[in-house]
Amino acid sequence: MPDQPKEIGFLGLEGIGVHRIWYVGGRWAYVSALIDGYSDYIFLTIDLADPRNPQVAGRWWLPGMHTAGGETPDWPQGKRYALHHAIISGDTAYASWRDGGLTLLDIKDRSAPQLISHRNWSPPFGGGTHTALPLPDRDLLVVLDEAVLDNQEDGEKLIWLFDVREPSNPVSISTFPQPDERDYVSKGAHFGPHNLHENRPGSFVSSTLIFATYQNAGVRAYDISNPYQPKETGALVPAAPATMMDKRPGRPQVIQSCDVFVDAQGIIYSTDYNGGLSIIEYLG
Repeated sequence: MPDQPKEIGFLGLEGIGVHRIWYVGGRWAYVSALIDGYSDYIFLTIDLADPRNPQVAGRWWLPGMHTAGGETPDWPQGKRYALHHAIISGDTAYASWRDGGLTLLDIKDRSAPQLISHRNWSPPFGGGTHTALPLPDRDLLVVLDEAVLDNQEDGEKLIWLFDVREPSNPVSISTFPQPDERDYVSKGAHFGPHNLHENRPGSFVSSTLIFATYQNAGVRAYDISNPYQPKETGALVPAAPATMMDKRPGRPQVIQSCDVFVDAQGIIYSTDYNGGLSIIEYLG
């Protein structure tokens, strides 16, 4: 019963545990998890053949992350190589590794993921790769880098569009326009992308209309009918939060739109850790 949820299974992991899950039904779930023996979050496939007894089936990490196996990090000091999460399409996992960039993983054998390709543009760009959204009917991939510091102190963050017709050679073909109707960098707190609506089954699904959150610049909609020239087609910046849940001293009282979900009717739901929930209608 929806009003009486009951636990039927639990997967315990040695370590800090799970950050983000991709599960859309069926036998397999995919998680980012920080488990003992690794420097940060890695990719796990979870077998739910018996949902009362879920099991880790396979794992994959960027070279240098398996500290218990004797690997040592070779990335620049201050950078964080860690899986935020992966979105699955068919037998490919599109995985975002924060400052470690983007991987495409072949998961036909769920117990033994294999690397197809790896791209990393940090440096020179600021890193923070957060979400990689495949658009399989168009052989495109939307990749968003998250802004994690105030006033763009971690550099300019972008939303990229990749051509993935050849999965072994993803090619960046354009970037989404950034909000420019005011000076958002000086507005305070985080300015830059945070997350995408992920086209989950049963929600609003489109390969031409993309929704993103931009933290202090609110929620943005983009038309990518022409993949070489993405265009912003709508925006809403919610009002400043009336009260602050963030109790750190000196935090600016501005909106920080974080996550976004669009239901099958096109209604947008966006969350903010200070401002709560905004429900938005997109009128085109």
